[in-house]
Amino acid sequence: MTAPKSPTIAEELRGAGLRVTAARVALLETVRDGDHLGVEALASGVRDRVGHISLQAVYEALHALTAAGLVRRIEPAGSPARFEGRVGDNHHHVVCRSCGVVADVDCAVGEAPCLTASNDHGFVIDEAEVIYWGLCPGCSTAISS
Repeated sequence: MTAPKSPTIAEELRGAGLRVTAARVALLETVRDGDHLGVEALASGVRDRVGHISLQAVYEALHALTAAGLVRRIEPAGSPARFEGRVGDNHHHVVCRSCGVVADVDCAVGEAPCLTASNDHGFVIDEAEVIYWGLCPGCSTAISS
């Protein structure tokens, strides 16, 4: 018995109702290869793959990919938006106050939305967004030295 074949990026884009373009494929590859990258870093990664692309085209493609659920946008307070390819599991993040590095943190309790509100005010909650703040190992070592 063979393992099921993972869909290609082109198949994922089509499955999400999006046109397949070289820029979208390169952008999704860059997001998935990166680690919570900002728009400038993503644009650079796309340019490395396909040549020139405008920043506006990157923003438009990110909007489409995010709306389709293929990319997740996070916005730590005081930081520009970052993008990641880990979607659908409602995980959380930890952010270094000093250098700004971001890392994934699995759900604290149970499954999505991972937290139970003390008072949901009648809302049907389907997602919780948690950001833990602190110092990464490199910054905490530099401060204590």
